[in-house]
Amino acid sequence: MRIYVPATLAMLRKLVAEEVLHPLGGTAFALTSALRESYTSGDTEELEYVAMRDAARASLRLLAIELSGDQPAWARRVVIAADTENAVPRPDLDDAAVRVSGEIPFSAVAAVHIDDPEAEYAVRQAAAVVDEADLGNLDAEFVLGEAEDHELSWYDPSELAFMLELLDL
Repeated sequence: MRIYVPATLAMLRKLVAEEVLHPLGGTAFALTSALRESYTSGDTEELEYVAMRDAARASLRLLAIELSGDQPAWARRVVIAADTENAVPRPDLDDAAVRVSGEIPFSAVAAVHIDDPEAEYAVRQAAAVVDEADLGNLDAEFVLGEAEDHELSWYDPSELAFMLELLDL
């Protein structure tokens, strides 16, 4: 199953260093049967994109924590796409949410999706209001939409160490 793991650049650096991924709380997103049933149309690629967007929103929650800390942090959403058979649906959460058991080896990472530098301002603003948006605040939802209008760039796993070096992480 292809899963989409919400992450941050700091988490990505750890993945490259340790060559293993531990999804925070075991939570990831995927094209589940519940997600497929919640849409009246859409092919597999379109619905996997929905799951990836859910993971990108979850990445904002992780960023909110990092950005409020003492250490400098890049305001970029990160989603790690990986293949695993150790994921089961989480009906207690969103339609695309899955629980991943165990670790994911670097070799299972298919791609990484990261915001471009142009998105940083909008992502920083969205990370500050993501919880308010979830509670129905329309102004916060608008701010979130500004960040979500930025598409994530695709990176091959072989490019990650070099990309992180360029960012000086």
